[in-house]
Order: sequence, then structure tokens, then C-alpha cells
Amino acid sequence: MSLTFFDQFMSPQILGIPLAILAQLMPSLTFLTMDNRWLTNRLLVLQTWAINAYTKQLMLPVNKTGHTWSITLTSLMAMLLMTNLLGLLPYTFTPTTQLSMNMGLAIPMWLATVLMGLRNQPTVSLGHLLPEGTPTLLIPPLIIIETISLLIRPLALGVRLTANLTAGHLLIQLISTATLVLLPMMTTLSLLTTVILLLLMVLELAVAMIQAYVFVLLLCLYLQENI
Repeated sequence: MSLTFFDQFMSPQILGIPLAILAQLMPSLTFLTMDNRWLTNRLLVLQTWAINAYTKQLMLPVNKTGHTWSITLTSLMAMLLMTNLLGLLPYTFTPTTQLSMNMGLAIPMWLATVLMGLRNQPTVSLGHLLPEGTPTLLIPPLIIIETISLLIRPLALGVRLTANLTAGHLLIQLISTATLVLLPMMTTLSLLTTVILLLLMVLELAVAMIQAYVFVLLLCLYLQENI
């Protein structure tokens, strides 16, 4: 059976059972839980500080009404961040390279913000579809364009995350394959591609963190429009 570079994005199975669910549960196992001791260890203090600092930064552009979403958005950020980073380890599966999973996260979260806006302040939410001072002739096409742009938001969220991670994994796969092929024939060139591979890994670490932050930040901005 011949393998392709895209086989790394297929959900692994054991005895016909997909392991994507286990991969999604892995981030929750890496986070420590509070215990009954008076004094906690340094790792737990660092973890708590990082979560609190990120939550404060995330909630800065949001009104007080939207602060009830802080736990949900912070948990989503932690899950996406750990899933993206764990997917860079060898012989691991990255669930966030699957468009179905990313759309399954993006559509419900986006829809919740829209429905909340339509329930709490329908006039303001519908007012986003038509900017103030629009000429009469432009009102019908502008409403259609704004509606399409509203409906395309979850698709943009899911595709952005999927495309960035998939492209990075493909580049790593291609360069690592070239390094192994060139090693016995052209050692010097193989060392050069190894350096490029290390730099690409650093870039992918940054992409994994940035894309998780961008995904949640855009949801936060959508939330601000509807509260």
C-alpha cells in the first residue's frame, strides 16, 4: 500500500475505533488540578498565573456583560493551544487539522453570540447589517453583502485554523523527508535542510500558539458586537 503526505491527517484507528476523541482529551490531562495543600508547587502557580493573565487580556475589549463567557473562552483557548502544541510531537495526531472538528467548534460558538445578540438587543444586532447613512439605492445589496459576511464568519474561523496547521505540518513532512533522503548522498546539503527544519519547527510553535489565540480573540470580538 502506497502512502502519501496527506495520510498524516487521517484519524488513526485501533481495532476500527478512531483515536481522535482520545487525542482531544489529552490536553485536559496535561493541566494540573488544585489540591488540598496550603502551599502549591511552582508549576501550579505558574499555570494559574498564565491562565489569569490570559483571561484578563482576553476580556479587555468586552463589556462586563460578556465576562460570563470568560471560563468558556479560556477553556477553549487552553484546549486549542495544547492540542496544537501536542500535535507537533512525533507520532502524534493533531485533531485541529481536521476541518470537521474546527467547524464543530466555530459554528456553535459563533451561533451562540449571534443568538444572544438577537435575544437581548435585536435592534442593535440587526443594525450591524446596515451602516448608518447608507444611500437608499444601496440598502438592498448592502444588506445582502453584510448577511453573507456574517454567515461566512464561522467558515473563516474553521478554515483559517485548519489551513495554517495543515500547511505547517506538510512543510515539516516535506523538509524532513528531504533531509533523510539527502543524508547518505549529500551530507552538507542535508545539514542545511536540518537547520531549515529546526527554524520551521520554531515557526510552527509560534503558529500553533498564535492561531489558537486568534481563533478565540475573533470569537471574543463577535461576542462584543452582540452584547
